[in-house]
Amino acid sequence: MANVTFSSPRLKKDVTVYAVAGDTKTLLSVAKANSIPLNHECENGECGSCQVQVSVLSGKRPIGVAMTEKEKTVLRLAGKITAQQILDAETSDLPPPWRLACQMVVRDEDILVKF
Repeated sequence: MANVTFSSPRLKKDVTVYAVAGDTKTLLSVAKANSIPLNHECENGECGSCQVQVSVLSGKRPIGVAMTEKEKTVLRLAGKITAQQILDAETSDLPPPWRLACQMVVRDEDILVKF
């Protein structure tokens, strides 16, 4: 189980929900299932409307990250991540601070999602 805490000015207070790690649900699907008003349009990783800032709360090294090519391109063009952060994700499994909620699969770690 993973605790996912959503934080946004659009929420009255931070909301923490439980997500089953490894069930391949995206962060966006977790938000939708819990009525979190996360922006999204295409749900396909092309529009970039579901950009979120993600940080690991456990204090441990983040679990390996898999980014789609669409996600890398959209976030890089939006100026949210650098080429070095993409390289670090690919070679050292270090997640960048920004992700697309429609592409990020929730892992077995507690995270804070700002939007």
